[in-house]
Amino acid sequence: MVSSGENSYFLRAFEALGITEDRRAADPDAQPTIGFKAIMREAADTRSYAAALSVLVVAEWLYLDWASRAPQPLPANFVHAEWITLHDNPDFRRFVDFLRAELDRVGPAQADLCRDFSRRAVGLELAFFQAAYRDR
Repeated sequence: MVSSGENSYFLRAFEALGITEDRRAADPDAQPTIGFKAIMREAADTRSYAAALSVLVVAEWLYLDWASRAPQPLPANFVHAEWITLHDNPDFRRFVDFLRAELDRVGPAQADLCRDFSRRAVGLELAFFQAAYRDR
């Protein structure tokens, strides 16, 4: 679910924007992206379901919240409209609800760990968006 429809969407969006595979391979990741990849690996390395959920809930709930606030009608360009519909639809809402419910279920037993991963994930998401807007 995390990357199902998104993978083909990103490939089509890159093509529409003229971003080649060579460029994607050559362009370095921004610091927030490096940090988010690292925290996802770190959460996975803990082998803690609660740690992984703590990172996923931040990212997925944020995208649902953001997409659900998009003005209607959606933009004509599929690059924008499809990103919104990928993150604001009944299946995605159920997925985010599931992640949140699971974190509510297992998180309290590892509260300090969850709090640590959640706080750092929020900081990385904030840095990601700040960088995106700063680089415009």
